[in-house]
Amino acid sequence: MRQTARLIEIMARLRHPEDGCPWDLRQDFGSLVPFTLEEAYEVADAVERRDFIDLQEELGDLLLQVAFYARLAEEQGLFDFEGVAGGICDKLVRRHPHVFEGMVFGTDAERQSFWENSKVEEKKERSGDLPHSALDGIAASLPALMQAEKLQKKAARASFDWTDPEPVFAKVEEELRELRAAYGSDQPARVAEEVGDLLFSVVNLARHLAVDPEMALRASNRKFTDRFRYMERRLGARAMTECEPEMLDTLWEEAKRILSAQR
Repeated sequence: MRQTARLIEIMARLRHPEDGCPWDLRQDFGSLVPFTLEEAYEVADAVERRDFIDLQEELGDLLLQVAFYARLAEEQGLFDFEGVAGGICDKLVRRHPHVFEGMVFGTDAERQSFWENSKVEEKKERSGDLPHSALDGIAASLPALMQAEKLQKKAARASFDWTDPEPVFAKVEEELRELRAAYGSDQPARVAEEVGDLLFSVVNLARHLAVDPEMALRASNRKFTDRFRYMERRLGARAMTECEPEMLDTLWEEAKRILSAQR
């Protein structure tokens, strides 16, 4: 707790109107958002690399973002760091009655249902009698892949979902056929729409197969990067633009074989 208090004090000093840092003084809620997203992804990257020394540092960078937002809010009389910490503590206790109040859930499904119902009730309390949707609560700023998955999960909880993966496989194939047809129509807007529908369906399939699409795609990105860099190393000073496609295909297959054997 001592270091937490120190962080809050440092943040206040950085934001001091006379003696603070000019860059920190220029920031507002909106300007911090890109940095917050970047720090969150750097935390994820450190976890994926299992670099726990880096993870500690990246978590500190992410915590700084929380302290920064809280300082801005405190200056405007909205809330402070203690309010942020107190709010999440209250929420955790409220949503875990099986831990803190002796409530018993028979299954994980019952526990998950209680969690989701708690979120709905909390939202009702904040919004009063305003109409709400089963899809409420999904941030528009989320990456599209994550947003698609969250939309589908919320729709599924409202019973709008397939019961097994087979129809979802068929849906992906249907969307791919529609994309092929759009590609032959010379209508760029239609092609873009069909690409989006295909991606949305692939996310749905991943969800039904219990695969996190964001993590799966990140893993494929890393795999592609490793193989591409292997090709670059093999080519040395020679540029890929100087190579025949057949040679690049051969190098790609070699990269797949060698790197797969190393894992």
